[in-house]
Amino acid sequence: MKKIGFLFILVALLASACAPAISPTATPAAPSATLAPTSAAPVTLNVMVHDSFAISEDLARQFEQQNNVKLNFLKSGDAGTMLNRAILTRNAPQADVMYGVDNTFLSRALEAGLFDVYASPLLKEIPAALKLDPENRALPVDSGDVCINYDKAYFAEKKLGVPQVLEDLAKPEYKGLLVMENPATSSPGLAFVMATIAHFGPDGYLNYWKSLRANGLVVVNDWETAYYTNFSGSSGKGAQPMVVSYNSSPAAEVVFAKETPKDAPTASLVGPEMCFRQVEFVGILKGARNRALAEKWVDFMLGKTFQEDMPLQMFVYPVNGQAVLPQEFQKYAQVPAKPATLAPAQIAAGREKWIEDWKKTVLE
Repeated sequence: MKKIGFLFILVALLASACAPAISPTATPAAPSATLAPTSAAPVTLNVMVHDSFAISEDLARQFEQQNNVKLNFLKSGDAGTMLNRAILTRNAPQADVMYGVDNTFLSRALEAGLFDVYASPLLKEIPAALKLDPENRALPVDSGDVCINYDKAYFAEKKLGVPQVLEDLAKPEYKGLLVMENPATSSPGLAFVMATIAHFGPDGYLNYWKSLRANGLVVVNDWETAYYTNFSGSSGKGAQPMVVSYNSSPAAEVVFAKETPKDAPTASLVGPEMCFRQVEFVGILKGARNRALAEKWVDFMLGKTFQEDMPLQMFVYPVNGQAVLPQEFQKYAQVPAKPATLAPAQIAAGREKWIEDWKKTVLE
């Protein structure tokens, strides 16, 4: 979902660090000007990605061998930083394809005219609700929900019930128990703010944030600090038993545990509009040197094999309805019945003002 970037990405950062993944390079290789190489040397396909991107090495090699191509992944920071890079270089694109722009930045990418139209035949496997660009310039690859995760042991030991709705977080019994990321610097932080805007409306969300600030809300700059330093459910030493993260984080806790636990030590709060649904997209950049190969890569990302590889690599959900979720997701990850959503156009129109108003309300 990565992010300001899936991404879903979330604990997807764990996947980049710990899961077997092909290592993206820091600078682009010189692209070939032709689709089919005139010798045995493979053509290089440059794919711009956010820092949370990961793929099984065997799967990447399979694509390379089947298409006589060398994949060159360009790590470009979080989703917002990556998008800025793509916009600044759009007259001389550094890549053929870009993956990882999510619905919080989709309108900006489309308004900048970054992508060519490509109606992949795999779109028929994807739910219509996730196809947020009717012109098929940006195609959905994965989704995920930014939710509040909580430390099960803390709530059990304190005999404290978990919050059921957003309003509960402002109650005295939860004073000082929530840590979140600054929405100006973090994708999950921004997504959580948007959940409150969807729930309370643009005219009411700041009053809610005033109540959270008064109730001891803790704000840090990034997900890593929030999850690994402040959150008690991960390190066991943090001061806050609730953290803004992802609904796939409990599954990741099990996957990356040194010894497989009987149950996930954390869970997600999935009450009505307590989570914000993120969707990440892939698009072929205008001016791509290798258009035909770029189409094959997009088809590959939307295909069942890649879609089934993603969950345990980036801890996001596949969009292809034929893909089967891993057991860890089926057992430990909770999917909200009513996630919060906002139209990309509404996000584009309000995002910067929402962030500035939030900063003045919560941080000043």
